Amino acid sequence: MLTDMFNFTVHPSNASIPTSDDALRVTVLKAELAASIARLTQGDGAFETAIPRLILGKVSRILHPVHTVYEPALCVIAQGSKRVLLGDDVYVYDPSQYLVFAQNLPVVGQVIDASPECPHLAMRLNLDVREITALALELGLAGKPSGGDVGRGIYTSDNTVALLEPLLRLLALLETPEDIPTLSPLVTREIVYRLLKSPDGWRLAQLALVESHSQRVAQVIEVLRKRYAESLRMQDLARQVHWSVSALHHHFKAITAMSPLQYQKQLRLQEARRVMLSENIDAAAAGHRVGYESQFQFNREYSRFFGAPPARDIKRLREQQATGGMSG
Repeated sequence: MLTDMFNFTVHPSNASIPTSDDALRVTVLKAELAASIARLTQGDGAFETAIPRLILGKVSRILHPVHTVYEPALCVIAQGSKRVLLGDDVYVYDPSQYLVFAQNLPVVGQVIDASPECPHLAMRLNLDVREITALALELGLAGKPSGGDVGRGIYTSDNTVALLEPLLRLLALLETPEDIPTLSPLVTREIVYRLLKSPDGWRLAQLALVESHSQRVAQVIEVLRKRYAESLRMQDLARQVHWSVSALHHHFKAITAMSPLQYQKQLRLQEARRVMLSENIDAAAAGHRVGYESQFQFNREYSRFFGAPPARDIKRLREQQATGGMSG
């Protein structure tokens, strides 16, 4: 059997079995979503829209993996598929599922199904943590943790009629710009409501629970993001969230799939790559700016993380940019 060939852990889905009418409606809605995104995008790339925090994406060919840091967000694919790596974890999703980032996470993403005839079409709605918190508290969800470890700050779940319908209404507003200021906050709130009420909604609701593991890890992540170039002591980070160093390491890794130091290193390397690409500075200056005292260590860790030394990696990225081959 196939399952005997690989060491997989299969988690049962919490979603209810859809009726045939639901399945047909989901199929229709996904087709409408793909048609809307195709109509609203010109060429390949990631496009910000007039609706706050809504980004549309179109990719017509398979690209190299993209390293980035995602803030809390809902990601929906209307056509094609994508692979996302968080540490050693791999998440593959397509139009049958959506993906949620419940924390700020450094990941590697790659479109794995795209062609000029059938481009990868997707949308991302960055989530406002304050809105999540307010709505979770209003619904009484924040006081209902699932028990045990919170689990990863990223998850996939099945697309449903209840979620796809407001997503389509949100896209429709782009064609009536005068309605966006009044209606987009209402539709966005409905989308967050649907996420919170889904079987995995407790993962988002944890952000509203004072002193929850998710909230404490979010506090540590915020410190790391603001002070990534500094030498930080784990004892100080742990003290800020009232944990021991071992508890910090355990809970942080449970949610992010990496230790705080590994998280900080990824932030440093991604920022170094960004400044070399956008500001045209060399590896020595970039490494020093993000907190590396040793140029040898910076070059070694950069090569391991991105698969090539800084100069060669930046040269490849610039060539991709010149041919329109990069997408966020």
